[in-house]
Formats: sequence, C-alpha cells, structure tokens
Amino acid sequence: MLQDADQDELTILYTNDLHSHFDVMGRISAMVEEQRAACKDATSTLLLDIGDHMDRAAPETEGTMGQANVDILNLMRYDAITIGNNEGLTFTPELLNQAYAGLICPVVCGNIRELGKEQPPSWMMEDLIVQKGNITIGLVGATVAYAEFYELLGLEALDPKLTIMNSVERLRSRVDLIIVMSHMGLPFDKELAEEVSGIDLIIGGHTHHLLEEPLFIGRTAITAAGKFGRYLGRVVFKRDYEQGRFVVTEGNCIPVEEGAEDGIILRAISIHKKQAEERMQRTVAVTDRTLPIEYNVESPFGNLLAQAVRRYTHSEISIVNSGQLLADLPAGEISEGMLHERCPSPINPCRMSLTGEDILYTLEQSLLQEFNERVIYGFGFRGKVLGGICVDGMEIIYDLDRLPYNRILQASVHGVPILPEKVYDVGTLDMFSFGIGYERLKNGNHKQFMLPDFLRDLLRMELQTPGAVSDCYLSRWRPS
Repeated sequence: MLQDADQDELTILYTNDLHSHFDVMGRISAMVEEQRAACKDATSTLLLDIGDHMDRAAPETEGTMGQANVDILNLMRYDAITIGNNEGLTFTPELLNQAYAGLICPVVCGNIRELGKEQPPSWMMEDLIVQKGNITIGLVGATVAYAEFYELLGLEALDPKLTIMNSVERLRSRVDLIIVMSHMGLPFDKELAEEVSGIDLIIGGHTHHLLEEPLFIGRTAITAAGKFGRYLGRVVFKRDYEQGRFVVTEGNCIPVEEGAEDGIILRAISIHKKQAEERMQRTVAVTDRTLPIEYNVESPFGNLLAQAVRRYTHSEISIVNSGQLLADLPAGEISEGMLHERCPSPINPCRMSLTGEDILYTLEQSLLQEFNERVIYGFGFRGKVLGGICVDGMEIIYDLDRLPYNRILQASVHGVPILPEKVYDVGTLDMFSFGIGYERLKNGNHKQFMLPDFLRDLLRMELQTPGAVSDCYLSRWRPS
C-alpha cells in the first residue's frame, strides 16, 4: 500500500548563534508555530538549535545560570540541540549539568568527552536517532574543539571530523536522513561535505554565516541562519521514489521581522529577567569614588582592570584593553549586576611570555585612533570598541607629536627600560591569543589560560583588595 505523501516530507526548522537575544525569541516561537501549523502532519517537523543559544553577556542568562535559556528551549519544544563554545566554555560542566537537568530535549555532540574517560558528560549524547512519522533521522553533533580550554574544565575535545565520520558510518544504514548539527564554522562544513559521504544536511553555526539558500556539495546540503535570531532557518526534504532517497525541495532563511509573538515565551522571559535582576543585586564591594573609563586615554577603571589581571595571573606586567568596560563605575555600593553590566564579555585572563618588541609595538598601536576606536566582534568580546591599552607594572613616556610607531619614548618595568629582545611575563586576555585586536599579542609563548573566572570576577576581587581603588588613580601613561 502506498504511503501518504505527507508522511514522506520533513520540514526542518532551526536556529543557530542566538547568543541569548531574548528580544527576538517570542517572535521566533510564533514563527515556528506558524510553520508547524502549515504542515498537514504535526509529526513532520523537526526543530533544532545549533549552539550558542546561551550567552552570559545577557543578564537573563547570567542571573539564572542558563535556566532562562533552558525554559525557552523547552517551551518551544525543540527536538534536539548541540552546544557551542558559549555553552561549553563559559559554563563549567557542573553548571551545565545543573542547567540541562531540566532540559526536555537531548543535547547531541559527539566530540566532547569527560577528561580521562571514553564517554561524554551525563547530559550529552554522541548521536541520536529520531522518528518523525515514517521518516527515521540520524542526528550527529559537533562543536569547535578548543582543546586547551576544554581541558582546563575537565573535558576533552576530540577531532570533530573523526567523530562525525564514526557516527555517520554507524547510523547510515539505519536511517533515512543524516543531519549534522555543526557548531564548527562554514570552512569546516564545506570540507566535511567534500570528504565524508552519507550526510544529507549540515546545519552550521559558529562563524555566524548566513546561507539564504542551501549550498550543495555533491548530495550534501549546507545551511545556516546567520546570528542573533535575525533569521529562522527552514529546509524541506521529500522522498524521491525514483532516486530512492530524500531530496531537498525547499530551503531558505526566513527574516525575523515584526509580527505576532508567543505570549507564553514573553511571560517566561519576563519572569526570568526579574529573578535575574533580584539575584544580581547582591553587593560585592563599596567604593568611595567614581571610576571613569575612557577608550583613547588612560583612565582609572581601565587601570583597575589591568591591576586585577596582573594580580590574578601573578605576572610581572599586565596588558588589557579598555574596551572591555562599557561604562564608568559609580561611587557607593557595587552589585554583581553593575559589574556584569559594565563588563559583560565572557573573557578569561591568561598568562604568557612576550618579547619586549611585541609589547612596545602594541603600546604604539594603542596611541593610534584606528585601534582604540576600532569596532571588533567575536572571541567573547561584547564591547563597543577595542579601546586603548591599559597596563599595570609598567610606566610609559610618550609624545603624540611624533610620527606613528615612533611615539613611545620609553616603557619601563620597575624603572628599567623594556628591551626588545628580552622576554617578559605578561598577564593579558585569552581573546588576544587568537590575534584579535592588538594582533602582536598572539605571539606570546607558554600561554596559560585561566578558566573559569571572567574579567568581572577579577574586578570584584580587585575592588575588595585594600588600596586597589587608590592605586588605579596612579598614572602609567605619561606625556613627555
């Protein structure tokens, strides 16, 4: 007997790299329901998230440790999710275990293991078989493998291509479709499609790329829906009896524009936001003066951050950027929420060995408007502009009337001039190790990444240190 044609069609809806943009989730949920209603068979839709749903820059996520995101995933009835680096690296495994304990749908990611074990964390599956009507789907997941960082959290990041190949080989004969949920980026997705046969669809994320129509490499379709919930991804598969397989008949990214919103989602977000604000009102320090922040000249709040990084990393000197701080810190009681609002980036400190030549070059760049006003994105940075360099343990004499890259007259550590060929012990930020912003800082050796504390945690510790606020008013940059 012939099957009902509706049972041979599958609509896949997906989100990726939402980064806790709760402002669009009510609209996206309503759009998902509209898509579900348009399908004749309620079992013929599949809703997936491709990672970075959570972002601790959002107060709703920070104040609930991801519970707000989990509630939205549950209320929207996602069928499966994978993790991005924002889930995997900005939350400890213990925190994720707590958050995902209440998650109804499975977390699928094949390349993360508990360190020293051959199994994923208890809240994660290597791969998954899902049944939708009479269509059997194999779901395979992978996230970008920042091995050094995961190891500090007690996890091991395996080669994602190898784990995907193993899952595809294991599942292919048992399913009608194989979908890879890849939080790996578009270059990886293209290579995967070229090198691994048997994959029907790769839904991508991480590099925030938008593919408004599927990209085909052989029989594999590649899609992605940009970032921040600006689009809802949609792909339709239908059984082609002549070819004896499922083929893509539609694929697009639907713009998330103004329209009806899901009231249940809006109420849930409102409740979590209120609860988060209440939890983050806890006073963590008291200051007797305002700490201003400037992006093109030295300022006390920037100096405080540099002090905090130097003290935390036990380094000889510290180098940070003022753009990490989004507003002045007022005098009086300082709450967790105030520090989060001013320093939302999920960035960790790190320690490295850096030559005097690279340090001096970086200081010269800091005196250029094109650097301290540069708008940058990615690698955890949630600021407006890069900002200038803030230091501790160092004194700098400069002259802005001189030509660029010839303005530093002297930079000293404890009164001793920095020598280009000498190697110095530097406390800085993990994002610089990727070459973002002040690119010469990536040249450091013996990098020691320090997880899980963020810069706002270091600021809290520094504010609680006697004399630290007075010290941050001491000048490091001195015009000649």
